[in-house]
Amino acid sequence: MKILVVGGAGTIGKRVVAHFKKEHEVIIAGRQGGDFTFDMSDSDSIRALFEQCGKIDALIVVAGEAKWAPFDSLSEEDFYIGIKNKMMGQVNLVKIAKEYVHPSGSITLTTGILGERPVPMTTSAALVNGAIHSFVLAFKQDYPKGPRVNVVAPGLVEDAYEKYKDYFPGHLPVPMEKVVEGYKKSVLGTDHGTLIRVYEP
Repeated sequence: MKILVVGGAGTIGKRVVAHFKKEHEVIIAGRQGGDFTFDMSDSDSIRALFEQCGKIDALIVVAGEAKWAPFDSLSEEDFYIGIKNKMMGQVNLVKIAKEYVHPSGSITLTTGILGERPVPMTTSAALVNGAIHSFVLAFKQDYPKGPRVNVVAPGLVEDAYEKYKDYFPGHLPVPMEKVVEGYKKSVLGTDHGTLIRVYEP
């Protein structure tokens, strides 16, 4: 398979790339590095990426930013960071990628536990994650035959535990092997329109 990983140099992305490159051709794209650089908040940049990359069997998106801050300090512009980047960035990746992903292939988006179990200072991120969950469920209605689109929602991952543990009191770190299994399920399985939770419900 030819797999494009957006955000392949990040905490989760590195693990996903390391797994799939064992048996597949993996191409990495990102804002600052990889085989291709692009801006996921810009549709023209997304299309240019796929024009360079060509036809693929799977797209995995492990990227997107949103502002973390107490609700009262968030401006309207702060909300638009996540809306334009992590939300519409992933929506536009799907919209354009479906022209380049094989009909029997897959597109995997990424959100996180905040979509269902937010913690303080994550109003913006939770809003965006929840929107992507709903988007994936709705996409299947318009494209029942594919390409398949799923979303992986990890909890507090092991490799980021020390950095974020103070924000998630009482949360046990999710082993990276378990996180990768979520992406394997989306890419190699038959799920379509599925929220793949990688945390305890």
